[in-house]
Amino acid sequence: MGYVGFDSSNPREDYLSGLFHKRYPNIKSLIFAESMDEKIAGIKSRFYQVYQREPELIVAAPGRVNLIGEHTDYNDGFVLPIAIDRHIIIASAPQRGNKIHLYAANFDEISVFRLDDIQYDQKDRWSNYQRGIAKLIQESGYRLRGTKMVIWGDIPLGAGLSSSAAVEVATALTFRIANDLPLSELELIKLAQRAENEFVGVNCGIMDQFVSCLGKKDNALFLDCRSLDYKYVPLKTEDFKVVVCNTGKRRELIGSEYNRRREECREGVRLLRNYLPGIEALRDVSSEDLRIHKGSLPAVIAKRCEHVVSENQRVLQSVQALAGGETEEFGRLMNQSQTSLRDLFQVSCEELDLMVEIARGVDGVLGSRMTGAGFGGCTISLVANEAISELEKRILKIYPQKTGLRPEIYVCQSEDGARRIF
Repeated sequence: MGYVGFDSSNPREDYLSGLFHKRYPNIKSLIFAESMDEKIAGIKSRFYQVYQREPELIVAAPGRVNLIGEHTDYNDGFVLPIAIDRHIIIASAPQRGNKIHLYAANFDEISVFRLDDIQYDQKDRWSNYQRGIAKLIQESGYRLRGTKMVIWGDIPLGAGLSSSAAVEVATALTFRIANDLPLSELELIKLAQRAENEFVGVNCGIMDQFVSCLGKKDNALFLDCRSLDYKYVPLKTEDFKVVVCNTGKRRELIGSEYNRRREECREGVRLLRNYLPGIEALRDVSSEDLRIHKGSLPAVIAKRCEHVVSENQRVLQSVQALAGGETEEFGRLMNQSQTSLRDLFQVSCEELDLMVEIARGVDGVLGSRMTGAGFGGCTISLVANEAISELEKRILKIYPQKTGLRPEIYVCQSEDGARRIF
């Protein structure tokens, strides 16, 4: 099901996803569409139904999945995500005055706020992404005009595919185009991240907004989370696909455990500075440095540091492997990442481990790992085209039998970043 504005990889959005299902247990989406042309036609029709006029602007921003590089972003490290062919789409038109009218098509709900009095909305929390973006743009010295919007998404709810970042980027792009604002892509990305950090209250990194804005079809995006330097890495998918499998496991521990892992990494840096005084983050620690000094660290801290240091190295090796067309080597690195996340960073769970085990038992699956913060959510697998149907069959048969949970499977392709489509 498409969902507007939330990624339930954090506790706030877990609550909201549950609220949605209670309120609308039978709704899958209010716009049914497959192709982008169908999506455009659907949101145009809904815009006319709500506002009795045609939209003047339609933008789309994609969701994302991280191929490799987990829990490295807040350690100033490296990540390798792709934008995927699931989107948040916003149709808009200007209106007189200083009000923003929002209609969430997936919820069939309307929220209205004034540009001169933007407050956090406890009731319609989905609207806080638009409110936060508008507030920060105006605090940067720009003026916004009144606007009518319809927001719709087909980024699956609760799958960890960053619908929140996509809605932020789509909103910022809508305001930039509609108000002719001289915001660069990087300024737009940082503004979208700040809206989630400072207004919505989720302490996310910058990767999700970055790839939603700057993703490129048939490419992964290699991002240095410290410098924000990036480059595209060819990801030709004629012979294989990226398959995302949602475990259906709610991430009940994600808030407290995520914060604990961040603190453990910071503690590792603090202790390692006794031997490596120039380091600022675990990104600055080499494998050799850690081999020499990890014996002086508490066992748990040493494990956390070992994962981050080795994961950064795996990202760099993955860039080389994909650039050289070595997909089997990339699959091996994915498998190594999963082992590290399970045993060293300890953010996997029984459901994620089972999903990975099932996938790896299918001939033609080159690699499989959990993706995202952990304790539930999704796995990502690199799968030869001819093996996709067998993978789907086994997951749909074995996984529910052993867990009692209903999995969801998304066969994804890399996609271009945010753009105007009408």
